[in-house]
Amino acid sequence: MENIAPECARCPVPKGRRACDSRDGAAPRGCPTRSAHDELEAARQRYQDEAVRDFARLASCQEAAGYRGRPHAPTPDLTRIEEVCQFADRAGFHRLGLAFCAGLVDEAQALDRIFTARGFQVVSAVCKVGAVAKEELGLADADKIRPGTFEPMCNPIAQAELLNGAATDLNVLLGLCVGHDALFLRHAQAPCTVLAVKDRVLGHNPLAALYTSGSYYARLLQPAGRGPGPEGSGTPGADPPDDTE
Repeated sequence: MENIAPECARCPVPKGRRACDSRDGAAPRGCPTRSAHDELEAARQRYQDEAVRDFARLASCQEAAGYRGRPHAPTPDLTRIEEVCQFADRAGFHRLGLAFCAGLVDEAQALDRIFTARGFQVVSAVCKVGAVAKEELGLADADKIRPGTFEPMCNPIAQAELLNGAATDLNVLLGLCVGHDALFLRHAQAPCTVLAVKDRVLGHNPLAALYTSGSYYARLLQPAGRGPGPEGSGTPGADPPDDTE
């Protein structure tokens, strides 16, 4: 089979009958399960590293632990927060890093309390740490949320360095912006997991736009969806809250 870039999201084979679901499943042209031999073997070899294999094993065990009624009627049973705590326990992690957005400070405080109540040590860093002016990134005043004022930039590299210096066992991301999360993940030394991502419009639930992409958010399927939102969206004249970004 020809080895081409994978397009698993476009697989025409019904779920449950695919080559990645069963040994005798069907595979469309370019299916990586059947054609990407070199990449799959390279990945398989990485699991031979004891630490990697053990981490992956614990993750798979946690996946199953998230269901009750196994094996006859598996039903989801754990929230994401509970799964993070359980996985950290399984892995023997004691010190959790919390990298959070300034706009979710209340949520960060609640999560800190939960992790602490579960017996973890918590090290946390807010995105605005360091109070570095956005001008240092080359932003013009017009590029700010509030032109004419001092605005500290989001500083995910500093967040990562602070958690690196605290020797965290596992980092949890809470509401970091698009791009800022990528920088944090690139510079963090400990394994990372995401509790919630930033979506200012949908209450940090970006999947809501996917669920309604055939109706209310049909504009996402239009080429114009690649740019700024339509004029008139949002609340005209409303000031953003003090903890923006």
